Amino acid sequence: MRTRLVELDDATALMNIYNPEVVETTVTFDLIPRTLEEQEDWIRTHLHTHPCIVAVNDEDDLGEIGARGEKILGFALVSPFRTRPAYATTVENSVYVLRGARGRGVGEVLLRELITTADESGFHSLIARIVGENGGSIRLHEKCGFTLVGTEIEVGRKHGHWLDVVEYQYVVPDQHG
Repeated sequence: MRTRLVELDDATALMNIYNPEVVETTVTFDLIPRTLEEQEDWIRTHLHTHPCIVAVNDEDDLGEIGARGEKILGFALVSPFRTRPAYATTVENSVYVLRGARGRGVGEVLLRELITTADESGFHSLIARIVGENGGSIRLHEKCGFTLVGTEIEVGRKHGHWLDVVEYQYVVPDQHG
């Protein structure tokens, strides 16, 4: 497995990983699955300032077909945290792993690479907002050095249930003194 930056031709693969989570779970607060056009537009917003990386499978048949026929196991990205200028060096991160690829270390590879990519892009703080019942994502973020900084009670509603969000933070160590 290796990682690379997302490409426009990865749209179908990302959509096939993301949309089942929209429809069947609470790990995203989106309620409507993305169309191919929406996924392509989404990728365009993550080609430059706020990068998205994908995990590419080089070993077996598992994965969704992406650019160049590569098999994608998951993706991770950063998005703007807030619009006010003082927040410019803080980003929100997300990680999505193909259901059949979970438990193989894909999420950890993606998140660790995303931390490095965020640092290289000049970001100082990463915020993960995780639905409180997503123990796998919570464990992943803790393993990668994120710290719990708060809980938002019943801030989302999906599938007829109120959902809490836990907020984790990673501060990039200052390498520049």
